Amino acid sequence: MIRHRRAARAAALVLGAAVIGVFGVASSASAHVTVNPREATQGGYGRVAFRVPTESDTASTVKLEVTFPEDAPLASVSTMPVPGWTVAVEKRKVDPPVEVHGSQVSEVVSKITWTAAANAGIKPGEFHEFPVSMGPLPEVKQLVFRVVQHYSDGNTARWIEPPAADGTEPENDPAPVLKLLPAAGNGTPASAGPAVVQQQPASSNEDDGDGAALGLAIAGLVAGLAGLALGGLAFVRTRREATPPAA
Repeated sequence: MIRHRRAARAAALVLGAAVIGVFGVASSASAHVTVNPREATQGGYGRVAFRVPTESDTASTVKLEVTFPEDAPLASVSTMPVPGWTVAVEKRKVDPPVEVHGSQVSEVVSKITWTAAANAGIKPGEFHEFPVSMGPLPEVKQLVFRVVQHYSDGNTARWIEPPAADGTEPENDPAPVLKLLPAAGNGTPASAGPAVVQQQPASSNEDDGDGAALGLAIAGLVAGLAGLALGGLAFVRTRREATPPAA
């Protein structure tokens, strides 16, 4: 009986570890401040929102400071009113000026601070979004924003670490990153002739995508069933070894 209980306990621990491994990684990766959507197009204007979850179990988020990248100034930045929060915008001089639609802009936004009114903070287990419109987006690969999150108990969380050179997100304190994709046609030689577009059946790409998605789903299901089967076999074998031979 004791061996049976030990085997059952071991099986439960293995299953629990697998669940934590699958879902724990996802929760930790999404717990910090992010910018959504995470991609935009170079040269255009984008509307993004800083998504702020409260990780504390006892305190609320009451203030958010977002510092804009110095190496990629944005000529136009505007905020959307957030109920219960006030906003303060800081600017800095840039030299040379940023050109926007033929005009020279010598002053750009350097920092935005949102402060919650009484009882308007982001409570534990909740998140909030702070929308911003910005542009024209520079021709760089990404914009890295440094964020400081203030809690009602005086603690702060500093999301300021940029990604590695290969794009890998740092394990601790990752900063929100907006990836910038080249606009359509960028990189095409000016002397190139008109592009020739070959017509493809409308359902071709969709069928390929659906088939790939279905294949991944089936593979995941098979892997899960295989794991359960192996666990069951190990449990049955343990029971057989523990059962004394019949008299």
